[in-house]
Amino acid sequence: MFKTFSMSSRMGRDLQRYNEGCRQVVGCIPYRYRDSYQSGYNIDDLEFLLISSQKSPRLMFPKGGWEIDESLKDAALRETFEEAGVLGDVDVQDYLGTWSFKSKSQGTFHEGHMLPLLVTKELDDWPEKTARRRLWMKFNEAREVCWHPWMKEALDVFASKLAKRNKEEPQTCPFMELSNEAMPNNIIPTVANQMYNIEEPRMETEANPLTCDEEPSIAPIFNNEQILHSVADSMFNETLFSEELGITHVATPMFNESKNISIVAHS
Repeated sequence: MFKTFSMSSRMGRDLQRYNEGCRQVVGCIPYRYRDSYQSGYNIDDLEFLLISSQKSPRLMFPKGGWEIDESLKDAALRETFEEAGVLGDVDVQDYLGTWSFKSKSQGTFHEGHMLPLLVTKELDDWPEKTARRRLWMKFNEAREVCWHPWMKEALDVFASKLAKRNKEEPQTCPFMELSNEAMPNNIIPTVANQMYNIEEPRMETEANPLTCDEEPSIAPIFNNEQILHSVADSMFNETLFSEELGITHVATPMFNESKNISIVAHS
């Protein structure tokens, strides 16, 4: 839901905030994604909105006086609406910093607070439409044409924060995504069993006499130990004879016979 603003810009200094004699100014860096489907933290995917000065063609970001009856966020939204004619989202946690600068027209020092604003709506009419023009441009272009050095520094801080977030963004493994798309999770075990012809153990539950909880137990595939040992002996103690070489030898066991081995024969 958008905050409602007056179509007339605030005038006068009666409600103006001061900090030790310095006038408090709030500005925004309005930005948007070049394509509507884009998201993320790549500076090259963004465009930035600059406006002209009321008295000259110099370009800058929207800014204005911070008044005592509004929060930092409200002042940022209002000034951006009045001067640039856009609405959007501002998060004070993305605060870019405070810059001290001297106003050439007034000869006094100001403190400028800068915030980024993600533009969600661009209006056809706004209070200072007839006094300003607005231009969308890429990062490098915006930094080059912006008139105020302290605003350029704020733009650099925004780009630095964006680059940091881009590095911290978790990366997904393309092989993982490919395997998940090509073969659903519920099919993978079935395919593996078909490839190796392995019979999954049958699970049964029995009550734990101490906790009365049901614990899973594996029902053995072979109940006759004699059959198991005869199969193992035939596999690991087979005598091989070569008529051509006249050599008799015993096949080397592939597994440690001291351990219990379950072998399933499939037809």
